Amino acid sequence: MSYQQVRPLVVLPTFNELDNLPELCGEILRYLPAAEILVVDDASPDGSGKWAEDEAKKHPHLHCLQRNRKMGLGSAYRAGWSWGLERAYDPIISMDADWSHHPRYLPALVGLLTENGADLGIGSRYTAGGGIKNWPVARRLLSAFANHLSRLLLGWRVRDATSGFRAYRASTLTAIGPRSITAEGYSFLEESLWRIHCCGLKIAETPIMFEDRRGGKSKINRSEIIKAAVNLLFMRWRRIPTDTNHQD
Repeated sequence: MSYQQVRPLVVLPTFNELDNLPELCGEILRYLPAAEILVVDDASPDGSGKWAEDEAKKHPHLHCLQRNRKMGLGSAYRAGWSWGLERAYDPIISMDADWSHHPRYLPALVGLLTENGADLGIGSRYTAGGGIKNWPVARRLLSAFANHLSRLLLGWRVRDATSGFRAYRASTLTAIGPRSITAEGYSFLEESLWRIHCCGLKIAETPIMFEDRRGGKSKINRSEIIKAAVNLLFMRWRRIPTDTNHQD
């Protein structure tokens, strides 16, 4: 049976993204009109969460999950996935709120599920046709190294294991159990991908041009990338559960 999307949900983790959110939400709905958006905000001092809460009262396609402190990227995704699964959204899409993941790629990303039969679709910087704009050389090298190391240690063919631009079937997230992933940052992205890989699910990539953020400040630093590399070593030797007993 072919997969058909039912209610797409785009999860946007935010911390101080008010400069980007209003226009970005509009563009998401322009390129994926059937979608709804969930802003998961970590008590942004700039009012990102307040803006999302106010807009959600006026527009049924926008929702806000406001948290009382900064809890991190992995925690935001876990909360967003659980929120979406509880309300029967499918697929569930993750992307950055800073324009590094442009909404124009959303139709192709969802198409990996609906047309190619993938269980997880990834917007990839490193597959043929993808690329990066406006990044310094040091950051490019660190990112390339992290992805090369993941292929070497874990044996998968995924080119962009640290991309947060992803479309998941609801059944894929149910299979891995959102709350079972305890890592944060890049490590969260790698661990969730590793669990999906261990379940034997189909992973596909579509090329994107990754662009540095338009407004605000990056939350990624060198220490986080190093932590992700260390986490790869733990994943290489740690058994990952592939049954469903640990699900929410």
